[in-house]
Amino acid sequence: MPESTLPATGSFMDNELSFNDFRKIVINDYRIGFESRQASLLGRREVLTGKAKFGIFGDGKEVAQLAMAKAFKKGDWRAGYYRDQTFMFATGMSTLKEFFAQLYAHPDIEKDPASAGRQMNCHYATRFANPDGTWVNQAETMNCSADISTTGGHMPRLLGLAYASKLYRQNKELEEMKQFSVNGNEVAFGTIGNGSTSEGIFLETFNAAGVLQVPMAISVWDDAYAISVPASLQTTKEDISEALKGFQREDGTNGYEIFKVRGWDYPALCETYNIAIDLCRTQHVPVLIHVIEITQPQGHSTSGSHERYKPADRLAWETEHDCLVQMRKWMLDSAVISEAELDELEETAKKHVRNSQREAWNELSAEIKAEMEEAAALIEQMANHSLNKELPAVASALRATVDPGRREIVSAVRKALRLTNKETTAERKNLLEWLAHENELNRERFNSKLFSDTPLSPLHVPVVAATYDSDAKLLDGREILNACFDLAFERDERIVAFGEDVGAIGDVNQGFAGLQAKYGNLRITDTGIRENTIIGQGMGLAMRGLKPIAEIQYLDYWIWAITVLSDDLASLSYRTRGGQKAPLIVRTRGHRLEGIWHSGSPMASLLANLRGLHICVPRNMTQAAGMYNTLLQGDEPAIVIESLNGYRLKEKMPSNIGDFTVPLGKAEVMLQGTDVTVISYGSTLRIVQEAAEELATMGINIEIVDPQTLFPFDSDRECVKSLQKTNKLLIVDEDVPGGGSAYILQNILEDQGGYSHLDAAPQTLCAKAHRPPYGSDGDYFTKPSIDDIIEAVYAMMNESSPAKFPAIY
Repeated sequence: MPESTLPATGSFMDNELSFNDFRKIVINDYRIGFESRQASLLGRREVLTGKAKFGIFGDGKEVAQLAMAKAFKKGDWRAGYYRDQTFMFATGMSTLKEFFAQLYAHPDIEKDPASAGRQMNCHYATRFANPDGTWVNQAETMNCSADISTTGGHMPRLLGLAYASKLYRQNKELEEMKQFSVNGNEVAFGTIGNGSTSEGIFLETFNAAGVLQVPMAISVWDDAYAISVPASLQTTKEDISEALKGFQREDGTNGYEIFKVRGWDYPALCETYNIAIDLCRTQHVPVLIHVIEITQPQGHSTSGSHERYKPADRLAWETEHDCLVQMRKWMLDSAVISEAELDELEETAKKHVRNSQREAWNELSAEIKAEMEEAAALIEQMANHSLNKELPAVASALRATVDPGRREIVSAVRKALRLTNKETTAERKNLLEWLAHENELNRERFNSKLFSDTPLSPLHVPVVAATYDSDAKLLDGREILNACFDLAFERDERIVAFGEDVGAIGDVNQGFAGLQAKYGNLRITDTGIRENTIIGQGMGLAMRGLKPIAEIQYLDYWIWAITVLSDDLASLSYRTRGGQKAPLIVRTRGHRLEGIWHSGSPMASLLANLRGLHICVPRNMTQAAGMYNTLLQGDEPAIVIESLNGYRLKEKMPSNIGDFTVPLGKAEVMLQGTDVTVISYGSTLRIVQEAAEELATMGINIEIVDPQTLFPFDSDRECVKSLQKTNKLLIVDEDVPGGGSAYILQNILEDQGGYSHLDAAPQTLCAKAHRPPYGSDGDYFTKPSIDDIIEAVYAMMNESSPAKFPAIY
């Protein structure tokens, strides 16, 4: 039997549909659903026998997903969670063989196109970024944004995918972007379990979509539990659609259309999805489809059994109301198919699923066994020319391994090389070469594509220096940024900006002042106070070909968006092995101001959680403008942290404000010196520059280096070049002790080899461990001051030359 190539998209709404055609559609649907169930059952067995590490499946939700697939069209988008395998099979966006390849973590894009073995099973994605960085034609494909395991974490991205359709329909400047949209007719389909509707991220997204009126269709798979926790402990009224009735639109209001349907009622499901999605698609009204009376025959996952927590009567009810059992009964009662035909269909489907599983397993195991044979043979050859008597046992143990993985092979090779580290035979050289080659393959398999790394990366944007007229005006920093954004919006109709207070007043620091009036409220837009969905809104837009700038008003508030920034955006390129991208620019501001929640410099937390984003820390607004010019030409996400106290400081206006670029990862030496290398960035850099003036009067000449971006960090190694001259290092950072300064030290001392150039212990000057209190005195006694910097540098000079620089205290 062929792979499930017949999608479950046949419509029952055609008046010309004959009973025979109707019959074929229904039977094909059941076949897909039955195959999906068999995949779930077999997948669980593969985990329990040790061939796979973990399993989580979509059994019990097959019929609802068949109905949903009928309403899904080319150009549409899915943002779901790990229960949607039947929908993916029914739409043709995944296959049974790919399902098993992902279960076995096959690190091959061709075998597991969703993640190349990087994600757990049932985490789906379609590939819409070509290897050269160009986009596929999304209007001609069915599209699935990459799943994440946090069960509500995908919801903000869903909002952005739907919002893109609104912009493509209403912004006439985008009409030529036919590869991304056809008049905004695309619906963004979201799925979520009933338990996860209790998360704030779901409710934030739900509210935002009701305000924006976007074509977003949320399906809630309601099996009455969240793992073991019943709905009575999860949801008001034990019913999410009842709890959300206030969102139902009425005459003269925005809001939702809310539908409720049983998950085992195939005809009702098909009718409900047809009506709901047609409304959503044509009128851009968000819809909620609450699918109740869903079952979960195998429990939550392979981690445990649902018999532990479900009472006997519930288990009996689930057996009777299993959606495939009910669909089978309905097909027989309606004379769609005979019992004998169903038995034959099911038997054939079981064989097909088993064959798909065997093919997926055999393809992976054949690769690994071939590598194991190569490694074992090389170890044996080395043993024949070695005095070490343990080598034959290493090779024998490797050959005896049942279902080996690559880790067993590489581990055996490394052990063999350790045992022979004093030998120089040709056979040992051959094994070393084999390991080097395998390490490179495994780096690509398991460690590549943190960023897109395409020719369109912002790291490849040509450097254009800022130029200045002889009579260049001195303007507030905010005016520099404003001019940069103005020209960017004029140049590229794909650019949009949004966030709290961004539109009407032009953001709280006036970077967008006057631009909404000039470019319209579709391009420069106010949002509610909802950081998670601001980022998700931007991420979805970026995945659909637009150039969004999403503003988080203050850096201290980034923590409200951490789930989307870290779990979703930062990991997107890696978890799809470059198959998806979202070149979102997150604009925010931080560092020195006043008070606990308006002076944030939490760089260590960003560096830890946002690997996969470029982290830009410009010292002034001119540098920020150059970074925006660079990022808007690239295809990778970034966060730009502007200095809060720099908007009204005077800067010269570049004559090429819309064109000059600041390269990422390029540190800049701000002041030449010979005594101490001082590394700092952002607002603190200005204090270091002021301190340098007084230090010079004391006979101390520091060299100041501004990294400009923390990720990537100093790719030209300017820091270690400076350290080679001065042999002393001071890091000045507003983060807590051991925060961003530890990251910078690790880069300079370890990655750049700076440790060997030190004549004295490296020093860090950071903020106190607590957040800054309110007021100027609070700032002075909490964060590095000019006095602190002068005295820290002086103390380093005192240590090396106490006679020339006697102690101050």
